[in-house]
Amino acid sequence: MTCPSLLRRRPGATDDLGDLEQDPAHSVGDVAHELAHTAADQVRRDDALGQFIRFVLVGGSSTAVYALLFLGLQGFGYLAAHVAGTVVSSVLANELHRRLTFRADERVGWLTAQLEAGGVSLFGLVATSVALGWLDSATGSAPAVLQITLVAAVTGFIGLIRFIALRWIFRPTEAVPAR
Repeated sequence: MTCPSLLRRRPGATDDLGDLEQDPAHSVGDVAHELAHTAADQVRRDDALGQFIRFVLVGGSSTAVYALLFLGLQGFGYLAAHVAGTVVSSVLANELHRRLTFRADERVGWLTAQLEAGGVSLFGLVATSVALGWLDSATGSAPAVLQITLVAAVTGFIGLIRFIALRWIFRPTEAVPAR
């Protein structure tokens, strides 16, 4: 699907996409390429939006790791699979957030990041465990897809809280002026 407003620009008009002018020489592919370039530039920035985009990408990746572990370990019961998946995916996410999302690898060590961000992860583990327990008691045996969907929904909400907390934890320290 294409964005009709991008295709209906007036000749000679420019916008945030750069100097793409609507003429027969510029195709939808050119517009898509420029959009991808603009998005890639935003992801590289260290402002709140750039960090949030990286946070969501890391969160999505670690959620995929969680889902694979959860499915692979379901033979041990939903709670054991959930705890193992949460621990592994949280350690991975904490490290990726430290290095990629907040670029704090020179300011915050691995162990410190795991301990500080782990507290927020522990809150998420408790919240998702309660949600899974409720689902299990309400349904008796919910399909794995429904369990993962519930965990993803709760984790999405907790993720907003976690973003704010990690942005505060991994913030750059301000230099004290020399006297």
